[in-house]
Amino acid sequence: MTELSERLRAERIRAGLSQTALAGADFSPSYISLIEAGRRIPTDHALGVLAQRLGTSSDYLRHGDKAPSEERARLEIGFARLALANGSAAEAKERLLALDLATISPRFHTEAMQTLAAAHEALGELGQAVTVLEPLLANARDHRRWLDAATVATQLVAAYHEAGDLGHSIELGEQVLAEIERGGIAGTDEHLRLASTILWSYYERGDLLYATHRASELIALAEAKGTMRGRGSIYWNASLVAEGRGDLAEARRLTERALAYLSEGAASRDVPRLRLHYGWLLLRGEPAEPEAALVQLEQAARELAVVGSEPERARCAFETGRAHLMLGDAARAEREAQEGLALLDQQAVLDICNGRILLGDALAAQGDIDKARTTYQWAAEMLGMMTAARESAAVWRSIGDRLLEHGDVAGALNAYDSALSQAGIRPTTFPLVAPDATRGRVGGASAER
Repeated sequence: MTELSERLRAERIRAGLSQTALAGADFSPSYISLIEAGRRIPTDHALGVLAQRLGTSSDYLRHGDKAPSEERARLEIGFARLALANGSAAEAKERLLALDLATISPRFHTEAMQTLAAAHEALGELGQAVTVLEPLLANARDHRRWLDAATVATQLVAAYHEAGDLGHSIELGEQVLAEIERGGIAGTDEHLRLASTILWSYYERGDLLYATHRASELIALAEAKGTMRGRGSIYWNASLVAEGRGDLAEARRLTERALAYLSEGAASRDVPRLRLHYGWLLLRGEPAEPEAALVQLEQAARELAVVGSEPERARCAFETGRAHLMLGDAARAEREAQEGLALLDQQAVLDICNGRILLGDALAAQGDIDKARTTYQWAAEMLGMMTAARESAAVWRSIGDRLLEHGDVAGALNAYDSALSQAGIRPTTFPLVAPDATRGRVGGASAER
């Protein structure tokens, strides 16, 4: 009875209800007070009504964590998280969709829904991930649970980023960041992780000056207050900003710092993703270091095979192929490109275009110039359906370089023009105006005057 009364009171406070509000029209406030004082045992019917108002289950109010429904929920969520960690996102999704949240206490709802959103994201189902996360974030903000809000917002900002909606990713992230800073959790891992994820969106949108300034602020905050995980997140995203400025040496230095910090903590998906980024930098440095890149990429590939999403595994295959191409193994590069492309669905336009560019390079290196040119053109046509973004501009530039190298001057010029447009640089020439075009306009020359 004492445990029931304590759980009822705790759940009422969590729900933000007074005893009068919980009583409603069915009970008196004094009846609720007697239950919470341990002086009255509610009937099964009364407990069911109270549980419904509190958004929990009567099983939980009566038995707590030992309730059969609670134990089943914990097991199913645990199995789903394990499946996701082992790369079985479809199994995780299936388990969580079969879970009846109405039969378990709200304590498990957020964990279950965040895991479901992660499964959707791993499967490339970004719209479904957003649909799951939006109400979770709204609930956390309404109840001022700032650590939960920061964690959910980080997932949501990343989902909008991956979907290409950089503007909303930044707007939402900054709103939540301001709220949680006022809530007093600045410098926590959750705060730094959200801030660094927003920094990634600024970088992709091309706001490099602000992103550089913000990265310096966050590095100082992380060094003063952050844990190793928090510092690693900031250094990682600061390296992206440095790369966007063209300072690959600084980007490499920051990535090495991030890898040192994140490798010291518990195993996570972040480490192989960071190794993939490090391999990318090693292939584009001056001079390029394909052997060193392969060390990072092969380790990343092993880990991403277990915890990575299909797009991440595809990107790792593409960079591995580029490393082999630099070392003279064009056949291996072609195989890596084909294997990476097989992992992607048609929504991953930029990744597909990058894979096609690698495939074209491998074909050209093997002497099949016509097929390589067709592959580049195919990528260009697919990219033409994309909305403007800095990343798509970089892909257009890559296509232009290759078309020009293989003699397609008109196609290259079109690709370069598309790259400039995607980067927000518009034509600067003005159309010629006929001599009489201004006739009759205010301030214009007129023959009647």
